[in-house]
Amino acid sequence: MQKLSNTFTLPLAFILLLLGACQVVDTSAPETAASPDPIAATTPEPQPEVEVEIEYGSFTEEQLYQAIISEIGAQRGDMVEAGENYFDLAFDTRDLAIIQRAVQFASYNEDTNAMLQLGLLWAEVSPDDPQPHLMLSFSFLESGRFDQALSHMSDVIELGGDMDFSALSSRTGRLDRNARAALINNMRTLVERYPANTSMQIALAQLLAQNSQFPAALEVLESIRDQDAFTAGLVLLEAQLYQSMDEPDTAMRVMRDGVREFPADDGLRRNYAGMLIQDEDYAAAQAQFAILMEGDPQDWETYYSMGLLALEMEDYKQAIEIFSRLVNVDQRVDESQYYIAYAHEQTGDLGRAIESYRQVRVGTENFLAAQQQATRLSISLGELADAHEWLNRLSRGQPRLEILFTTIESSLLIQNDYGDEAKALLDRALNKYPNETDLLFARVLYYDSISDRAGSERDLRQIITMQPDDSRALNHLGYMLADQTERYEEALDLIERAIAVSPDDPAIIDSLGWAQYKLGNYEDALRNLRRAFASFPDHEVASHIGEVLWMMGREEEAVQVWENALETRPDSELIKAVMDRFLND
Repeated sequence: MQKLSNTFTLPLAFILLLLGACQVVDTSAPETAASPDPIAATTPEPQPEVEVEIEYGSFTEEQLYQAIISEIGAQRGDMVEAGENYFDLAFDTRDLAIIQRAVQFASYNEDTNAMLQLGLLWAEVSPDDPQPHLMLSFSFLESGRFDQALSHMSDVIELGGDMDFSALSSRTGRLDRNARAALINNMRTLVERYPANTSMQIALAQLLAQNSQFPAALEVLESIRDQDAFTAGLVLLEAQLYQSMDEPDTAMRVMRDGVREFPADDGLRRNYAGMLIQDEDYAAAQAQFAILMEGDPQDWETYYSMGLLALEMEDYKQAIEIFSRLVNVDQRVDESQYYIAYAHEQTGDLGRAIESYRQVRVGTENFLAAQQQATRLSISLGELADAHEWLNRLSRGQPRLEILFTTIESSLLIQNDYGDEAKALLDRALNKYPNETDLLFARVLYYDSISDRAGSERDLRQIITMQPDDSRALNHLGYMLADQTERYEEALDLIERAIAVSPDDPAIIDSLGWAQYKLGNYEDALRNLRRAFASFPDHEVASHIGEVLWMMGREEEAVQVWENALETRPDSELIKAVMDRFLND
């Protein structure tokens, strides 16, 4: 139902229509014979006043007055009260025009309950009109009452109206299986009653697919094909059904045949290209994108996809050409600059990569990633001053951005063995912002990198003093004490404080298990370490699980855990070290 506009004008025609229904009563005096007296002829004798009741068709005077006042109120912006008044009027008068006006107000006010009641009244007053059933079907859909919605959908068809039954199946995705099965049975009955209605059949196929009844859904699609009513959208649905049945080759064949049958359908061709990319047939996908571009040379979204595909194919020259053109026509500018930079980086042209990364503008999705990459490359080239000056220029006058850039720069300096420079950078920043926990934590990472446990503990305790519920600092200090000292009880206390703040953080759960292991609580340790691994299957957690299993006498299980971890991370020095420590002891 179309909503009223925000500017609500008084519908004079509607009010005049109501007034036109009024019965006019003549209250003038009856005619008298002509009098020869000129005074008597021009001045009739006063007549006694007669009270005459005015009849307003199907409306009382009070109801008409209420309608006019409601319209004036709506014009002044009081839509809720106007809607309530019209709702009452609709049931009082049962007048079709009033009911439809009340529906407009209920729609504008998003009053679902009023819409349902008014729709039922409308259907009762005008039983041959499909419109109220159309409105009711959508109202019941919105409220999740799908069986009632389906009933009114069928009423629309019965009364000669048009109904798109996909509106039903598009809302039943989260319905439980049993409830959807009942809906499917009702839909089958309707399909049998209206075998030529393809909209019903499509909705039935979609409902069956949602219930994982894929062969049955395909049977419905086949019946639609027999009626010569197949569309490009149904080709896509058929391919999706075969994919769900784990028949990718058949799905690909369906899409290939569909593109031949519907060559002008760009959406189908675009989906076909996507399937080809999933199948890693990049050349074929590129050919489909080229056909799309022939049809619309300014289809920039497809052109952007071609650029991403060129990157996937490691055709960096073509990728740069595509993304550069997008920049020139002011399309996807910042994403394109980012990928131009990435392509230059892959070809070893680091200078151009840095330049393009720096072109990504502040406030865009890739801004921080781009600046981090530019800084990393500059530092790797030894251009420390240039990297710092660029970040300083970007963040000037923005303390939060300056602090963030400092943590990024210090981390990259540490990674590139510029520890002294990182320490000096952080010390200067902390002199300027002495209570910034992010800067303190960044310095903790510096102290960790040089194995200065005392320095790390000092800064971590300062963070905890300022922010006692900082789970990051509590966990970091607790794990450090459990892993590098024998202060296990103290470590456990810190980690338990951290997990009270962030109970589902797998890193903290891992730390808890590790501290419990150090204290000899192997069963608790194993349970928590496995819980951490389930959320975050990291090689460090795997090394911990294996070590606990080994100490519990379950050596074969321990070795299996480590070997599985090596399959995922064959370069893991951590796993190799723990295996060497236990297997070669």
